[in-house]
Amino acid sequence: MPDLSHGDDAAAVNALRSAVMRLSRRLKHQRVDESLSPTEMSVLGTLARCGSATPGELARKEHVQPPSMTRIVALLEAKGLVRLEPHPEDRRQKVVTQTETAEAMLEESRRKRNAWLADLAEHLDDDEWARLRAAAPVLEKLAHL
Repeated sequence: MPDLSHGDDAAAVNALRSAVMRLSRRLKHQRVDESLSPTEMSVLGTLARCGSATPGELARKEHVQPPSMTRIVALLEAKGLVRLEPHPEDRRQKVVTQTETAEAMLEESRRKRNAWLADLAEHLDDDEWARLRAAAPVLEKLAHL
């Protein structure tokens, strides 16, 4: 486990934070649809990964307040990217489901971002690329803790 009082661990955590933030900002610019906010794209990504969910469940997964998620869902619905359906067990609630339009847009967005990252990775040597491939599952785990 990292010990932030240890100089090497603190430096590694700082470098990781900085690199992830820079890459994240640069990836956000590789968008297919500029009319969607990063938050809206994140909600669509969560729906793609986790399946249909209530606005409350989405709010928890996205770490936003429920009223904010209600507004985001309304914007996505108006753009034809999600639809609201009755909850199968609780008619007072709605379930948010992404549309085929959203699925196609997300696939194109992934394709564009993957191509951009692949272009960057061409600047790595074989050893650096092998280390990055090995680190990918660890970074994935961190992203979902």
